Amino acid sequence: MKLSDVKKLHQKKYRTQFGYYLVEGEHLILELLKSAPKSTLTVYVTSEYEDWLNSAKAEYAPLLSDDVIQVQTVTSVQMQQISDTKSPQGIIARVPLPSVLNEDEQVQKSVSSANSKRCIYLYEVQDPGNLGTILRTLAWFGQFKLLLSPNSVDPFNSKVVRSSMGAIFHADMELNVPLESLTSRFSQFAYLDMHGQEVKSESFGHFECYLFGNEARGVPNEDVNRLNATAFTIPGSGKIDSLNLASAVNICAYELSC
Repeated sequence: MKLSDVKKLHQKKYRTQFGYYLVEGEHLILELLKSAPKSTLTVYVTSEYEDWLNSAKAEYAPLLSDDVIQVQTVTSVQMQQISDTKSPQGIIARVPLPSVLNEDEQVQKSVSSANSKRCIYLYEVQDPGNLGTILRTLAWFGQFKLLLSPNSVDPFNSKVVRSSMGAIFHADMELNVPLESLTSRFSQFAYLDMHGQEVKSESFGHFECYLFGNEARGVPNEDVNRLNATAFTIPGSGKIDSLNLASAVNICAYELSC
């Protein structure tokens, strides 16, 4: 792939077209290697980072299949051109997007995973930082599957990848899940509302799918009613009227993991 095309991967339409996304910086590259990738990665490095990359490859060699990493040395100017940060560290990986299963395989995998894990459903989340933080939280607790609705921010957006701190390589995630499809997969739903039961109540842990809405609009009322979802609340001081979305998910994930 030409470097001019690599730069385009910062845009979703080109990630979809070419089938790759970008991972930048020491920490994220290490997390990527720890995730034991199976598909071939192309790593662009400046000469200053060649020794660092060789050391990292040697450290995680038992986890990596043969020839999983292809290295391309670039100049500092070229690194600046393909990076979307003001001061690039000097190392960027081009990573294949997860493969798309056919419809029957998606249904089979979704039902199997849904039966073994609680599901967190995000409806049209827009903020990359929120999604990255949520991915990090769910990967930390490890017992959740994330479902993302259509019209949500792309999880392979470089801002999401960075804010996830590598959690995106470990998260159990399903994309483009329509809200109306949930009734065929789950029978019990919970969501947050100022007038619900407290999330500390024992009953909060008795649901299959937990709904969280768009940062500004929440989950549409008509869908909450159609799903017969049960309302819960995170009690506060009353001095402000809402929590940041990622903070709300974090608190709920903690309560569900206790």
